[in-house]
Amino acid sequence: MSGGAQLMWDGAVTGYDFGAGHPMDPVRLDLTMGLVEAFGLPGASGLKVVAGPPADDSVLRLVHRSDYIDTVRRISADPGSADGTYGIGTEDDPAFAGMHEVSALIAGQSVGAAEAVWRGQALHGVNVAGGLHHAMPGSAAGFCIYNDASLAIARLLELGAERVAYVDVDVHHGDGVQTAFWDDPRVLTVSLHEHPRTLFPGTGWPEETGGEGAEGSAVNVTLPPGTSDGGWLRALHAVVPELLAAFRPQVLVTQHGADTHIEDPLAHLAVTVDAQRMAAEACHDWAHEYAEGRWVALGGGGYAVVDVVPRAWTHLVAIAAGEPIAPETVIPEDWRQRVYARTRQDAPRRMTDGRRPVWSGWEAGYDPASALDQAVLTTRRAVYPAHGLLP
Repeated sequence: MSGGAQLMWDGAVTGYDFGAGHPMDPVRLDLTMGLVEAFGLPGASGLKVVAGPPADDSVLRLVHRSDYIDTVRRISADPGSADGTYGIGTEDDPAFAGMHEVSALIAGQSVGAAEAVWRGQALHGVNVAGGLHHAMPGSAAGFCIYNDASLAIARLLELGAERVAYVDVDVHHGDGVQTAFWDDPRVLTVSLHEHPRTLFPGTGWPEETGGEGAEGSAVNVTLPPGTSDGGWLRALHAVVPELLAAFRPQVLVTQHGADTHIEDPLAHLAVTVDAQRMAAEACHDWAHEYAEGRWVALGGGGYAVVDVVPRAWTHLVAIAAGEPIAPETVIPEDWRQRVYARTRQDAPRRMTDGRRPVWSGWEAGYDPASALDQAVLTTRRAVYPAHGLLP
């Protein structure tokens, strides 16, 4: 197996554009790739940049219904025909020309990463344009047209994987991925998200634990609004590693939505880039500890498109490439100038928010007065017995 990492990138993914004023501004992808290049990660670190082909209908049908695919294709050619059915033509998911083609291209990058990792062509595969985890088998939702994360997992199963673990640290519940594999015991889905009472999509309660015959395969940790670095990392480490040890995945797929950040305009957590970097490092370590190093890492949400997303995902790429960037590292000035030219916003100067997150492990003890600890314990009680674990 190759020890290298593969970054899936085709500049055409920036065509995933819902229009002016929409939070999902594709500039975040362009700026991320620019920062990756500014740090010299491609080539110098052995990181291969590969453009995969779009997912064809046979791949899309691994998750999505044929009538939905046909509808996306039709609306892609005639955006004016969108009327909100199938979730397209809504405020969250406006129709745009070429929607099918660019959505299939993004899905193809995640599927390509999964194929490369499974076939041993790369140990780690990254697609920062991916992680569109809200799309359902028969509808668009939450800025997501095709669910590339689900498609990557489904392709791994098609290639022969028997156990795939999916860990989602986006601020929103990974509802589309959970739905796709609700009845499939071969897939463990873990989502760490803001409480559904206060944030879209309103799902991801601890009691959602998987369908008949797949009990315990869906895991949901609901974080109180305002949760900051220490609590976020404590919750992540209090649930994920024990479940991975019990499940023994052959591949770890992770989604790294950067919208947990305190500056994100669409949510209510208080996480920093420094904690996001530590979460990416943890996922990398877990892939090596529990999945023989096989790791597929995806992007996701993130709407602070200048200050947060490029730094968070450049850290992710650097970790996957085996060239982690020290938090105090100064950001190259040419990239900062490029940011100002594109956005008229001042870019951050360093790869840190100036924090050194500290968190205590679950083994340090449970605080019954802590809303965070209550949430973690509720999740552990809901799913741990199904895996033979003590809550």
